[in-house]
Amino acid sequence: MAEDRIRYDILAQEALRGVMRKVLQEVAQTGLPGNHHFFITFLTGAPGVRISSRLKERYPDQMTIVIQYQYWDLKVTEKGFEVVLSFADTPEKLEIPFAAVRGFYDPSVNFELEFEVKAEPGAEVAPEPAQKPAAAAKTKSASKKADEKPADEAAKPDDGDGKSAEVVSLDAFRKK
Repeated sequence: MAEDRIRYDILAQEALRGVMRKVLQEVAQTGLPGNHHFFITFLTGAPGVRISSRLKERYPDQMTIVIQYQYWDLKVTEKGFEVVLSFADTPEKLEIPFAAVRGFYDPSVNFELEFEVKAEPGAEVAPEPAQKPAAAAKTKSASKKADEKPADEAAKPDDGDGKSAEVVSLDAFRKK
């Protein structure tokens, strides 16, 4: 097999991160349209991630956040985004570089992006040569039961308005 000197895998990752960036920029300006909401999974130890020590202790490897009812001050730059979320009635500011994001999922339309992420500074996890890039957009199976509980029920942020959002692992939504 010929050597890929163009690095299509990296170009595809960057392009699909651009989709996520564009969506978040629009939401930051105009709010969430319709029933759209997002589950965003990121590596908490990736370079540039800034979360409180309390959250880092609770989620030492990765964390999934929900952008739905209770989010404030969403700001998006070329490199990443920041948002304030409520965890057990405590507002927390999170700064997340796009390079730290492993997954972006909008369950309202069954849209998912998966990304390869640098495991440690300077080390990149690359897909196997024979595989398609991991950042390919794909649709989710509708066979998941609506009443099925996520495998990893993490924090349930609540800002006191009676609406509660769950932070769950994207693994709960993957085909088995």
